[in-house]
Amino acid sequence: MVIRMEAMKLDILAIGAHADDVEIGMAGTIAKYAAEGRKVGICDLTKAEMSSNGTVESRGHEARTAAEILGIHTRVTLDLPDRGLYIKEEYIKEIVKVIRTYRPNLVFAPYFDDRHPDHGSCSRLVEEAVFSAAVRKFDEDSGLSPHRPAALYFYMINGFHKPDFVIDVSNHIDKKIASLNAYESQFSKGAGTFDTPLVNGYIETVEAREKLFGKEVGVSYAEGFLSKKPLLIHRDLLGEGK
Repeated sequence: MVIRMEAMKLDILAIGAHADDVEIGMAGTIAKYAAEGRKVGICDLTKAEMSSNGTVESRGHEARTAAEILGIHTRVTLDLPDRGLYIKEEYIKEIVKVIRTYRPNLVFAPYFDDRHPDHGSCSRLVEEAVFSAAVRKFDEDSGLSPHRPAALYFYMINGFHKPDFVIDVSNHIDKKIASLNAYESQFSKGAGTFDTPLVNGYIETVEAREKLFGKEVGVSYAEGFLSKKPLLIHRDLLGEGK
């Protein structure tokens, strides 16, 4: 996949370990804000070269298709090692470069409690990078100015956790499902497919999760997020922003 690193101020930067992580966790939210004219970008830390199904080339094509469906502005693919996302300064620097280049208002990362170790590792790397991106003397040789995102939030990939807040994606669930279906190599079972949890009704499980989150707040579908800090509410407590 082509790595696009042109300067562009983003409202939202969603980071995942592999292409499809972000779509599983928050494709509806991305489609929602993109439709409102917000600038949204995705950064995949690896090329998913260790995936049991598909190839780096097919995954890249699928990721581009999913990005077009969601209407995002840019998608960056780094070359960090799949199944090797350990806390290393060189990896943190690569993520810091992305954050300083795109200067997002909000950053999203996978929730750290996940059955896949790469998702938890991605979460910790992003948390380190968000902090370091604001440190003036960190990686001064890059020539990029420090940047402090307003917040870091966590989306869910595997599992069902009690969210700190949810976003109504009822009008965008179809785009979420379409973006996941773009990853045919990962979620479709065919001749020669290696049997994994992803090819056994995974998309249906994700859709059911978002339906349950929606039911909790009286809408059709919602995506859940977690935060390590309290949320500051300006206008929406009484529903003014609906």
